[in-house]
Amino acid sequence: MSEPTGAARRRGPFKVGDQVQLTDPKGRHYTFTLEAGKNFHTHKGSFPHDELIGAPEGSVVRTTGNVAYLALRPLLPDYVLSMPRGAAVVYPKDAGQILAFADIFPGARVVEAGVGSGSLSSFLLRAIGDQGMLHSYERRADFAEIAQQNVERYFGGPHPAWQLTVGDLQDNLSDTDVDRVILDML
Repeated sequence: MSEPTGAARRRGPFKVGDQVQLTDPKGRHYTFTLEAGKNFHTHKGSFPHDELIGAPEGSVVRTTGNVAYLALRPLLPDYVLSMPRGAAVVYPKDAGQILAFADIFPGARVVEAGVGSGSLSSFLLRAIGDQGMLHSYERRADFAEIAQQNVERYFGGPHPAWQLTVGDLQDNLSDTDVDRVILDML
């Protein structure tokens, strides 16, 4: 059995391309992508990304200003709050309610109208897993592009259960065998 999409990015030591969330002593979060040879800079000093590459999650790094930062992978709720936006995002507390009230389950076949920045799409994909199907419709090509980039950044590439169609749901809907429909639009 193969590992679920995105799981390898959530385990093991930090690698180049991983998202890292630093927490400072006051609880503030800073999210960035690890790149070999780059430095993380803050008003409290800097440190090389290479210090984290190969280090286990939960490592503590110190800046040149001797400030300690806890390094973790961002949870999906943290990721959605820091991802680039084209449209408003569905916040984690709302996504949880939607998943619960819509009874989204592993393997579900879901149609989503209104992708926005991809926040809800990411939560839906995590819930349905690789064996489900999420067909998302977005009228605006610019929103669809941002959403696709955000989802792929989180999962580490295209998700096998996701199809994204640019166009109006009522003009393009071709899915007839679905379990749930999520409408996030005007």
